[in-house]
Amino acid sequence: MMKRQVITRICLTAALSAGLLLLGGCKTAGPDYKKPQTPMPPSWSSGLEAGLIATAAAPQTLERWWAVLDDPVLAELMERARLGNLDVRQAEARLREARAQRGAAQADRFPTLSVGGSASTARSSEEAGSGQASNHFSNVFDASWELDLFGKKRRALEAAEATLQASEEDLRDVLVSLFAEVALNYVEVRSYQTRLGITEANLTVQGETYDLTRWRHQAGLTTQLDVEQARLSLEQTRATVPTLRTSLEQAKHRLAVLLGQPPGALKNTLAAPGAIPVTPLEVAVGIPADVLRRRPDVRRAERKLAAQTAQVGVAEASRYPSFSLSGSIGLESLAFGMLYTAAAQTAQAAASATWTLFDGGRIRRNIEIQTALQEEALGLYEAAVLTALQDVEDALVAYANEQTRRRSLSEAAQAGQSAFDLARDQYTSGLIDFQTVLNTQQSLLSAQDQLASSKAEVTSNLIRLYKALGGGWTSLPSTAGAAAESPSGSKK
Repeated sequence: MMKRQVITRICLTAALSAGLLLLGGCKTAGPDYKKPQTPMPPSWSSGLEAGLIATAAAPQTLERWWAVLDDPVLAELMERARLGNLDVRQAEARLREARAQRGAAQADRFPTLSVGGSASTARSSEEAGSGQASNHFSNVFDASWELDLFGKKRRALEAAEATLQASEEDLRDVLVSLFAEVALNYVEVRSYQTRLGITEANLTVQGETYDLTRWRHQAGLTTQLDVEQARLSLEQTRATVPTLRTSLEQAKHRLAVLLGQPPGALKNTLAAPGAIPVTPLEVAVGIPADVLRRRPDVRRAERKLAAQTAQVGVAEASRYPSFSLSGSIGLESLAFGMLYTAAAQTAQAAASATWTLFDGGRIRRNIEIQTALQEEALGLYEAAVLTALQDVEDALVAYANEQTRRRSLSEAAQAGQSAFDLARDQYTSGLIDFQTVLNTQQSLLSAQDQLASSKAEVTSNLIRLYKALGGGWTSLPSTAGAAAESPSGSKK
């Protein structure tokens, strides 16, 4: 009995060795992935005016680009958003799911081992048999392994690994969008606060003008028309205040939700009006090729293409035979007292092969499906690259032109203030009519309001530029080390 068991073990070892030799000699099915070579323009087509330079920015600058705005409240809100945003939590959950799926695909390449035991008793009928009771006891250790001769499991692991990396980029992309949205809404809050302050200051001045017209009317120096015109202008300006306050509160609500908090959570934090964050004098934008390295959405599309390329190999491997090895070593006895003796030992080994000869073209059609999905993934990657380039170009144009617009509006606001001061003095002296005062006053309010909006738009365009450049995500742990670990947790 012992001799037969030794022979069986030798056969099992020989079969496993043969499988390993075959495994090393067979080619992996499907195409090997090669990253697409996407042609990139050498420089941006938009001129780099308004303090934009083409030198590469330091990675830490891009990861925390909001630091260049030098706003402590914004920095605090960014950290709170990173910790509390619900979209980030969902992306982190998807990342954990992808890691588990990669681990499952990796575990599928190893043998399956199991152990079991059984005990049974039976008594036959005295009419149909001997009427005696019989017992059966067994312990068994089973092992099975499907040989990956044509790389089906290896391709599946490649797909799972690329999918995991795509999930990492998805999380980074969520962070890029989140930080941009938090900053944009924060700038919007400060913009509405600034515009509200301008409107309230103009209300005070218009109230003084209204009082002036009433006094002049009482003195017989002007008509009731001037009084009513002044009152009309005052009430029209006062009517814009509720609209501005509504927009301000709604911006605060959006910002709070981005932080994963109830809409009114930031009421105290943002109660005091603050200035619109000022942009730096220079911004490093790099070159177009940098976008491929920075943009998480582009890297995610490239990883999805790699995963789909591996799926083509999984489908093609189904055209080839599959081979399996199995074996068991155990103990079997009719009496429990004899179960753990040399005479109770059993062993068996088996090798099997299956090959689909006819399936009505299902395998071939699946290969065509996966190949078409690969072509679709390639198109999505190329579209992501073009979209990324467009985003940067659009942001460059918007940022540069809004800088020019802001300078003109600043000059207009200064001129409007001077014109209004002169018009009011001349009206008080009786040199001009009230319509001139009214026109200059309305022009001044419009210029100041547009200037505040333009300042906010300049900062918002800079934020959109950083988003387009792929800035705003913090480093994530690499999965390269984890991919080389065996199911037991030790390095291979």
